[in-house]
Amino acid sequence: MAIEAGDEVTFEYVARTAGGEVFDTSRQSVAPEADVRGDRRPLTVTVGTGELIEGLDEALIGMVEGETATVTVPPEKAYGEWSEDRVVSYHPKAFRGMLDGAAPEVGKRIRLGQGQVGEVVHADEETVRIDCNHEMAGETVEFEIEIIEVA
Repeated sequence: MAIEAGDEVTFEYVARTAGGEVFDTSRQSVAPEADVRGDRRPLTVTVGTGELIEGLDEALIGMVEGETATVTVPPEKAYGEWSEDRVVSYHPKAFRGMLDGAAPEVGKRIRLGQGQVGEVVHADEETVRIDCNHEMAGETVEFEIEIIEVA
């Protein structure tokens, strides 16, 4: 039976940048060589509910249990285009107030309010700039997927 929107699907995946670097995987065997940490296991989602990036969600439709595929997803259907609008500036005093007095450190990833995560890209006495774009914004990504189960 071909996968349709609303189906619960369990699948394995390996996610790579356009340059071939693995940045995420469900496969325990791939994780150590790619320096991907954490518990690795097949992913179970309900197709068409927004649990996945749009391009991967669309690619699952029509696949069948046991099928494998390699899917290339452009930025607009992956993690979005990089946008200057997602780079925010703060006065250092306000920044320290958000982080209990911690000093800004360029390159450090921090959590801002409302679940937003960003990377400090500039810090001096007058301005702290934080890039809140997704790490993969602007990137074309490739997924190797294997459908394990369709319910």
